[in-house]
Amino acid sequence: MDPIARWHAVVEARDMAALKDLIAEEAVFESPVVHTPQVGKAITVKYLAGALQVLTNETFRYVGEWRAERSAVLEFACEIEGIAVNGVDIVSWNAAGKITHFKVMIRPLKAINLVHRMMGELLAQAG
Repeated sequence: MDPIARWHAVVEARDMAALKDLIAEEAVFESPVVHTPQVGKAITVKYLAGALQVLTNETFRYVGEWRAERSAVLEFACEIEGIAVNGVDIVSWNAAGKITHFKVMIRPLKAINLVHRMMGELLAQAG
């Protein structure tokens, strides 16, 4: 199955086992609120699992998708605490269909600040 179709299935089901299987060992995650890339499967899975908890409420939806051979840009929108969140996931994968790079960009500033606070609280609880 195509990596983006697998990603959509992970998001829809919030399937953490499928998420772990989809991410390459050498994966890099770039957060909209952390200034350095996070390197490795474990930290990438941790951040993506947190983002799924924070962002994928009943209003979450993908509103656009642009593809290249081994990459895609997925535009999303949702509402959290009355704030409209708009962003993109920029995703790359290897020949085996495993995600090697995942970058998230979010707008507007109110949304960034909200997601930063919520992700910080969630990751602090997770230890």
